[in-house]
Amino acid sequence: MAEFIETLYDGYSQGFRVDKVYFERRTDHQHLLIFYNAHFGRVMVLDGVVQTTERDEFVYHEMLTHVPLFAHGGVGRVLIIGGGDGAMLREVLKHGTVESVTQVEIDRTVIETSRQHLPEHSRGAFDDPRVRIVVGDGAQFLSETDERFDVIISDSTDPIGPGEVLFSREFYQRCRDRLSIGGILVTQNGVVFLQPDEARDTARRFRQVFGHWAFFSAAVPTYAGGIMLFGFASDSPEPHEVSVETLRARFAKQPVATRYYTPEIHRASFVLPRFVEELLGIR
Repeated sequence: MAEFIETLYDGYSQGFRVDKVYFERRTDHQHLLIFYNAHFGRVMVLDGVVQTTERDEFVYHEMLTHVPLFAHGGVGRVLIIGGGDGAMLREVLKHGTVESVTQVEIDRTVIETSRQHLPEHSRGAFDDPRVRIVVGDGAQFLSETDERFDVIISDSTDPIGPGEVLFSREFYQRCRDRLSIGGILVTQNGVVFLQPDEARDTARRFRQVFGHWAFFSAAVPTYAGGIMLFGFASDSPEPHEVSVETLRARFAKQPVATRYYTPEIHRASFVLPRFVEELLGIR
């Protein structure tokens, strides 16, 4: 029986039994593989690195969506960079205040293949009338658009290949320029125990670009090696400092179906281990 071995780290790896292959092809941008594993369900892999699985995707997508949207409290316009599987889009659309979502995905094949082979990720989100799909480079889109957004979600791959530019100071500056007053940028920043440079570099660049920034975390089983960090940046202090009482009130007023996110988890996720605080230069 076939086995897939992830190639993200040198000297450390995780393996998955491949029970069935749904899709495998070299796209215009990357190697794309979707297979079935008895423990994790359908698994998407890009360039040898696991991106998402059916069984635990809710942790990642709920936290990278609901933390900024409930922190803001009145989101109307959202920009998603990446996220071609559609799960981030699905979570954003749960918020009734959201008027429009623009998603910029560089690889059309990821969207088309996810609609066919990972339908539970999007659950029809691509067809919502509030959604505009742009196939193109996210950094280039930000440099050319004059639109402003209340929340920008950078649902990127790791800083290798097509995703590398989405971790640059220039990209973060473009995001800041396109945020509305009180707007929030959130980013995925890898498993900090095994990818310390990814978080440290983002913290350094956030410090150069934004007035207020922080990191929050979640444990995603597929992303092996410890907790995963997410960046949170704004020019307003209020989104980061919102109280659990306010979050509870917002959640009660606009309840969304979640399996991981709660207002209490939201606040607790910003409490980081000492070694992470030292790494990020906040202790």
